[in-house]
Amino acid sequence: MKVFSKAQIYEGDKLTTERQNIASTDLMERAGTQIFNWIHTRMQGAQVPIHIFCGIGNNGGDGLVLSRHLITHGYNVITYIINCSDKRSKDFLINYDRIKNVTKDWPKMLSCSGDFSEIMIDEKDIIVDAVFGIGLNRPPNDWVKELFQKWKSSKAFTLAIDIPSGLYTDRAVEDENAVVYAGYTLSFQSPKLVFFLPETAKYTIQWEVLDIGIDREYLMQTETEVELISKFEVLPLYKPREKFAHKGDFGHVMILGGSHGKIGAVNLASRASLSSGAGLVTAYVPECGYNSLQASLPEAMVITDAETKFISAINFDIEPTVIGVGVGLGTTDKTIKALENFLKKNKAPLVIDADGINILSKKKTLLKLLPEQTILTPHPKELERLIGKWSDDFDKLKKVKAFTKKYNIIVLIKGANSITVYGDKLYVNTTGNSGMATAGSGDVLTGIISGLVAQGYKPLNATVFGVYLHGRSADISLEDYGYQSLMASHIIETLGEAYIDLFKQPEQDQAQENNNAEQ
Repeated sequence: MKVFSKAQIYEGDKLTTERQNIASTDLMERAGTQIFNWIHTRMQGAQVPIHIFCGIGNNGGDGLVLSRHLITHGYNVITYIINCSDKRSKDFLINYDRIKNVTKDWPKMLSCSGDFSEIMIDEKDIIVDAVFGIGLNRPPNDWVKELFQKWKSSKAFTLAIDIPSGLYTDRAVEDENAVVYAGYTLSFQSPKLVFFLPETAKYTIQWEVLDIGIDREYLMQTETEVELISKFEVLPLYKPREKFAHKGDFGHVMILGGSHGKIGAVNLASRASLSSGAGLVTAYVPECGYNSLQASLPEAMVITDAETKFISAINFDIEPTVIGVGVGLGTTDKTIKALENFLKKNKAPLVIDADGINILSKKKTLLKLLPEQTILTPHPKELERLIGKWSDDFDKLKKVKAFTKKYNIIVLIKGANSITVYGDKLYVNTTGNSGMATAGSGDVLTGIISGLVAQGYKPLNATVFGVYLHGRSADISLEDYGYQSLMASHIIETLGEAYIDLFKQPEQDQAQENNNAEQ
């Protein structure tokens, strides 16, 4: 799913009115009607008080359309106008006149210098936030901030229209008390990037996209900087197997890593590579890892360094399709030197994680030795060591984009919504859960991505697809193990189910969910 920028949303609105020969108020009517339909489907006329707070811009106009439809359908609606300026939008004023024609209870004007004594909100009521939209470019004033805090303290369910008020689409929040905390956000035509960033995702618990009829040609042809990755985005990436294929057709992964006490990381990555579909896997480890790997993972081959406890030299006579570097590797001086010598002569594609990234951070000159489209998979602290500190999530994305351009590499920013970055493009993953915050989960991901590269997936596609499969497998495992008991090895065990899930029809997915709920 494309995630449109603020400028693209405005352009889409403008082109829609031109190409469909409609007024901007007609588009606003569509938006407000879609919100009404969403609420009406769920409430079916229930008489819970609905408090709709409207700004005096187009977001407020959407709120007035919603209020008018709710009133005409007999709902218990109290409408407020946040009257903090005389700069009312044209479409707001048109809909303000329209609502006065359907009710004697005109919207209550709230002066931004008054108190809140007339606003009585119960915990069981519903608040609709239609104060500010995506056009907000400065922090709300103190009065509005206090109003938002009143909503929060009421504990009433809050529904935000398009975006929680006080939240920007393209920059960080200055004051978290000046942002609405929404239980649900109904976003027009596409979600907003801020719904997926660590610092701003907290402002909406759930979100849903409403189709308001933006011009289809514009939606299809417009390239966006951000894409949201779900099943329908990764399914076209899938490479089916031919009947007469053999293991040599699916590549040879080498997992290069391990040190005394950390051979398990290599085991997990190697197993994940095989389970993701690699034809062959060889583990390159220090001598201390030989017996455990041969005993616990008979499907993998093992090459050892002469050093017992850590890798001190990297020499092999095989030609791996891809090399996954860094899991459990350690950062001893000899290991750093061994990796440097290896990078100087290596020609194979690389997937680098953990201590591989830490070594690059310690000796940044090594970054110039990386093959084009090398994949780096850092967790937040490893990323900070690599690119330096950032002031906020937007600054982080800016720094990572510049970093990928400078070295022509791919960086995966791991998190609740992992983001694959390559140049100016961001691919935001939607699968996964907090049970993945456990030892070895990153090692499994390194193995999955390496396995996909070995099978012929382009590095960017392998990263996007691999992150999706990793998260989806964890979601499937969650059904049996729950958040607390989920382990990295469970993610490997359900990788096959994650592949099968790609081809399930939506009704099959729903039937499975219903079955799980009954059990």
